Amino acid sequence: MDPSTLIGLALAFGALFGMVTLEGAHIQSLLLPPPMILVFGGTLAVGLAGSTFKDVMQAAKALPRAIKGKTTPPTESIDQVVKLAETARSEGLLALEQEAAKVSDPFLRGALQNIADGTDGDELRMMLEDEVGTKIKTDHGAAKFFNSLGGYAPTVGIIGTVVSLTHVLENLSSPDKLGPMIASAFVATLWGLLSANFIWLPIGSRMARISELEVERMVLLMEGVLAVQAGSQPLLLRERLRAMVPAHDLKTGSALKGASGPKSPKSKEKEAA
Repeated sequence: MDPSTLIGLALAFGALFGMVTLEGAHIQSLLLPPPMILVFGGTLAVGLAGSTFKDVMQAAKALPRAIKGKTTPPTESIDQVVKLAETARSEGLLALEQEAAKVSDPFLRGALQNIADGTDGDELRMMLEDEVGTKIKTDHGAAKFFNSLGGYAPTVGIIGTVVSLTHVLENLSSPDKLGPMIASAFVATLWGLLSANFIWLPIGSRMARISELEVERMVLLMEGVLAVQAGSQPLLLRERLRAMVPAHDLKTGSALKGASGPKSPKSKEKEAA
């Protein structure tokens, strides 16, 4: 699990409450139910009105994955494809059918099954590219929904402030109440801006980034399995796939493996000496 979203939101709200405390104000003055109900309820309502019900359900399903941020390291995918290449060279492409049964990833499992069934390479590439394209469209819809909430929230907050100020103007005969009432009126604007920039927009950006990482993994697997089908040599395939991955991602994967990773021939010679 990648905790960056939870840490970021905690720091953002912590900075807000820290500012309120240092200013000598009270947190309770911001936690007013009426403006919060309008901002959050109204934002979700207009977000639903501007989308389809299926889009909303898809966005809700994608939310846990975005918060967890769990993605497969590129080095793990490369090692998996290289092992498949070694199996294909030693036992033939039909052996990939047994390997497909062991794979949990439906994208990779389907690709291996098609290779074992003798699907033409060009046709397989088109099928996999179509699946990647569908993944991009689905994830874009989920991220777009939360980004739209980030666009609606400030305006909904302003609506709440206008409504409250209308109520303030009705009580001009009570000057002693105007100060607190005006302050309460602007809380709606605060929560509109706050929810947009502290919640909805970060979640939308997070979803888009997680989608990018997953699509990159799918493309890596696609190129790998197509090379396996073409009979690519495992070591050359490893170098080709590593060239598709940014250097910092490769270093991260190596650091996670630590000393348990495969040893190079030179290190084996040193240990033997």
